Amino acid sequence: MNHLESQLAYPFGDTVPDIGAVLPIAPGLHWLRMPLPFALDHINLWLIADGHSAAAPWCAVDCGVATDATRDAWEQVLTIKVGGAGLSRVIATHCHPDHVGLSDWLCKKFNVPFLATAAEYAFARMMSAALPGVDGTAAIPHFERHGLVDTVLRDQMAERRNYYPSLVPAVPLAYTRLQDGDQLAIGDHSWRVITGFGHSPEHAALYCAALNVLISGDMVLPRISTNVSVFAIEPEGNPLQQYLDSLGKFKNLPADTLVLPSHGRPFQGLHTRIAQLREHHGARLAEVMQACRTPQSAVDIVPLMFRRPLDAHTLTFALGEALAHLHKLWFDGLLRRVIGDDGIIRFHLT
Repeated sequence: MNHLESQLAYPFGDTVPDIGAVLPIAPGLHWLRMPLPFALDHINLWLIADGHSAAAPWCAVDCGVATDATRDAWEQVLTIKVGGAGLSRVIATHCHPDHVGLSDWLCKKFNVPFLATAAEYAFARMMSAALPGVDGTAAIPHFERHGLVDTVLRDQMAERRNYYPSLVPAVPLAYTRLQDGDQLAIGDHSWRVITGFGHSPEHAALYCAALNVLISGDMVLPRISTNVSVFAIEPEGNPLQQYLDSLGKFKNLPADTLVLPSHGRPFQGLHTRIAQLREHHGARLAEVMQACRTPQSAVDIVPLMFRRPLDAHTLTFALGEALAHLHKLWFDGLLRRVIGDDGIIRFHLT
C-alpha cells in the first residue's frame, strides 16, 4: 500500500472475490471480479438485485472483455449466484472494452435491455465496427504529429488495428439512454446517474443514497489515476479540464460514501481521494510547464510523466495523457503550440 492509499479506508481489507464467485457488499449488492489480459489484470463488476424477493433477477453493471476466461467466469456466476433468476438488464458505465466487451452476449443470453449514456453507446458501436477515425490505425498519424518517429513502436501500434473489436466483437443493436440526474429504480433502491467526462465521452457513475454507495466506474480509482487522453478523433480536445471539472460533481456526496471502483478495492475516503487526484494532476502540470521552457512534443513529455519502460499498448495511453496535460496548459494560455518544419507539434511557454 502506497502512502496515498494509506489515507483511505478499506472496509473489506484485502478480501477480493475469487474469479467466478461473488462477494456481498450491501443488501442486494454483490461484487464480482473478472480477469483482464493486461498489466491491469482485473475489473470489478457489480450485481444489484432487481426485485423484492429472493427469486428476483439481477441487474449487471459492466461486463468484462469478450474472452473465453471472462465468459467462463460469468457462467460460474450465473450458475452459482444468479441461477434461474437471470439478469433483468445490463448497464455499462462507459464504452471501454473491459466494460462493454460481453454486453451483447449477456443481453442476448437473457433477452434484456442494455443501458448506457448516448455518447458511450455511440462510441462503443463505432469502435466495435472499427470505423475510420476510431479504429486502431487512426492513432498512428495522430501521434506522428506529436513526435512519434520510432518505426518499431509505430509498427507495433499498427498491429493493434483490431484491438477494440477483438475485445468487443458486438454491442447491442439498441439501448436505453442514461442521462445525468436520472433516478434508476433497481430493486429496493434508487440509483442516481452522475455523468463525467475526460476519461471517456459520457461516463455514468451510479450513487445510491439509501445504501450510501457510489459505483464510480473509472472516474475515481483508489490506487491508480484514471487515464485521461487526447485521441485522434478529437485531436484538439481538453479532456483533463473536463475530468477535473467532473470530479466536482462528487463533492456533495457524504464523506463516508462507500466507493465501488472498477479497479482496486472498495474504499471510503472519496473526498480525500479526489483531493489526491487534483494534487497529482497539479504536480504533473507543473512538471510539464517547467519542461516547456524549451519546445516539447508529447513524445518528449512521456518520459517525464512515465518513468518506466512502455510497450505499444501502454505508450498509446501515455502519449494521450501527456498530450492532455499539454493541451490543458495550452487552453489555459500558459503554453503556445507551434508546428515545426518537420510537421511535429511542439509546445513552449508563452
